[in-house]
Amino acid sequence: MPLPPALSSVLPLARYRPVFAAPGALAFTLSGLLGRLALAMNGVSVVVLIADRRGSYALAGALSATGVLAGAALLPLLGRLVDRHGQARVAVPAALATALPTAGLLLGARSGAPAWTLFLCWALSGSSPDLGGMARARWAHLHRADPALLHRANALEQSLDELCFMAGPVLGMALATTVAPEAGLLTAWALGTAGTLLFAAQRATEPPASGQHPSRAGGLIRTPGFRPVLTGFFTTGILFGALEVTTLAYTDALGHQAAGGPLLGLVAAGSCVSGLVFGAIRPRRSPATRLALGASAMALLMLLPLAAGLTRAGLLPLSLALLAAGSGTAPTMASGMTFVQGLLPARRLTEGMALAVSAILIGISTGATLGGTLAQHTAPGTGYLLPAGAAVLAATAFRRTVNSRNSSRSS
Repeated sequence: MPLPPALSSVLPLARYRPVFAAPGALAFTLSGLLGRLALAMNGVSVVVLIADRRGSYALAGALSATGVLAGAALLPLLGRLVDRHGQARVAVPAALATALPTAGLLLGARSGAPAWTLFLCWALSGSSPDLGGMARARWAHLHRADPALLHRANALEQSLDELCFMAGPVLGMALATTVAPEAGLLTAWALGTAGTLLFAAQRATEPPASGQHPSRAGGLIRTPGFRPVLTGFFTTGILFGALEVTTLAYTDALGHQAAGGPLLGLVAAGSCVSGLVFGAIRPRRSPATRLALGASAMALLMLLPLAAGLTRAGLLPLSLALLAAGSGTAPTMASGMTFVQGLLPARRLTEGMALAVSAILIGISTGATLGGTLAQHTAPGTGYLLPAGAAVLAATAFRRTVNSRNSSRSS
């Protein structure tokens, strides 16, 4: 199915057209985009809801963190079920199952229900499947025989993730503040459910279910090279969480609190553009080498906001530094997912990628907590030491991934 002219003009060098040559590829990509937009809306929507209805940002932040951790725990379990039974058979009931706890949270926040009921409802609402991981599993199924196309598909997926995390918080905030406090979360649930149902309906591109009862996740983690790559994803998550909190705290200290959101948008914009450009370039090195080089570049680029923060350079230099720093993340993440796709057996690929996403989510929660503590007790701008240090740790872990993989092949 050819791409529409309007969409073709957006993608660089028209090199992404072959990625969508398989019937149904564009359809599952667009439907999956709805679900990921909903995920990007959730965080800010629940914070605004609870802060407005309960008057407590502390409760709102704790509730948001609980949702992230619950999702990180549930995603690998759902991924294992998807690999065994198929995407549609698991995704549809999982998405529909979020209706009751989401409704419970909305009603409980408005009616003054005990706080523990809010935590329970929000944790249970995290049963939505990982559409990003399932989409990447479909690309691996469609393009496993063509590494260049798989490289482009993964770069595109990462860029779409960044696009969602630019638009999602803005949309969630706008709905929650201009329509009603519940509007952001309610819209996110509707988009997520609709996107999942439409995604599941695209059966032609769905990978075949293994039908096997897999061993525990511990066996998967023992795959040579997988444990250090999970460490790399975790420390990259720390980078994301710390960079967000540090930037918001720093702009507040400069007296420009409203600039925090747009500056974070620049990070996502830099990542989105670099991901598209990276995918348009024909890969000449192995995924492992691309991962190591990308992580090293990401670590170097994270020195730019650190320098801007420590020197109190102002908003314009910081914005340029964040735009440049963001350009290092998408190529690294895309290469990491490509590496995982080649590392793990196809029958457990969704579970493996869900573990990777869980590592990132736990890292984001950890980074946000540490970043907030550092911003509270140090001079403005010092907090940028944390994302810079996390980037170095990520580069080290991803380098270990390459070395571990090479060692297993030589033995």
